[in-house]
Amino acid sequence: MGGSDPVAFTPRVAVASLSGASDAAWARRAAPYAGCAFLGGIALDRPTREAARALTERDREEFLPTDPLAFIDTQLSELSELPITAGFNVRSSSLEPLRNAATVCHEHDAIVEINAHCRQEEMCTAGAGETLLADLDRLCTYVRGASETGATTSVKLRAAVPGVDLLETARQASQAGADILHIDAMDSEPVIEAVAAHTDAFLIANNGVRDRETVREYFDYGADAVSVGRPSDDPRVLARVHDATVEWFGLDRRVDA
Repeated sequence: MGGSDPVAFTPRVAVASLSGASDAAWARRAAPYAGCAFLGGIALDRPTREAARALTERDREEFLPTDPLAFIDTQLSELSELPITAGFNVRSSSLEPLRNAATVCHEHDAIVEINAHCRQEEMCTAGAGETLLADLDRLCTYVRGASETGATTSVKLRAAVPGVDLLETARQASQAGADILHIDAMDSEPVIEAVAAHTDAFLIANNGVRDRETVREYFDYGADAVSVGRPSDDPRVLARVHDATVEWFGLDRRVDA
């Protein structure tokens, strides 16, 4: 994977998890253009797995392996020889399953990413996803628990959530041990600049990353990297984002898929 420091991946392009679709094969296809791939998301415990099953009943894709930890281990093993930093986006309603997943990620020098982003009603009712943004103490407990395993820890956050102070959330998550803040700007791109001024965490900007203009906008606002979500399976989009990022930083690291 991408070097001894999982945060300092190059090129500074990540592909972001789309639940039920972002597996090792997906990451391998993106590897010629990206320095990091967040697999998942995956539900870890009984409440979130029940929520994931409910989501599949309304035609959403979800990973529902019999053993989520074994799935994480197997998927990360498939990327072990690929020069890309791997991460796994995880959802849990309790701390212990998250710590267990973080331990597996640490064994693979991979990033564990706490999902405080999913806004699907079923997942929020289960106590995961976006509900963590309204429960900052629990979010920070999760961050500390994951970080204590030795895993590089990311938090996927969402901007423009009513009643949520994103800057304070970012600041406290960083203080609790988050190495990476992965922020869905939700069409509020200047929020990246504000977060960058409030934390020293490595900042990945997400939302609408498609071309040179959007890449440069986020880097102008102080992002350390950008991530591509829904079009992460489109090599044309990935090539544009890769080339714009290389142009900005003067770095390149293409690999053969």
